[in-house]
Amino acid sequence: MKLENTGLENKQVELKRLDDLMDSYQLVRAGQWDYERVTYDRKFELKEGVYYLRVFGYAVEGDVGARKATIQLLTPLLGKHYYPHGVEYGDGEHFPQALVKQSEKILTDINNDLEQILK
Repeated sequence: MKLENTGLENKQVELKRLDDLMDSYQLVRAGQWDYERVTYDRKFELKEGVYYLRVFGYAVEGDVGARKATIQLLTPLLGKHYYPHGVEYGDGEHFPQALVKQSEKILTDINNDLEQILK
């Protein structure tokens, strides 16, 4: 499920600042990167299943591996995990309304913090 109009789309931020901010919202990059792209994940374990809030970005300048990059953020996604196949984001998936609202609030809060950082 695309979580559009969060304000994050098309924002550019320095990688170190982004890592720190995302970590404060329990969105973890860990091994989810290559030299040009990053993915931040937050895992939700609910009775309905396991879900991931994912924020993607790519380097418009610099190198993620060197930890010196400017990251362009993309539209966040909410997905449901199916073992052993992975995460599905499709329109046919059911996402609990409380999870959608919580995810939207997290993304709004991140966007508000980014607005302050990027001033």
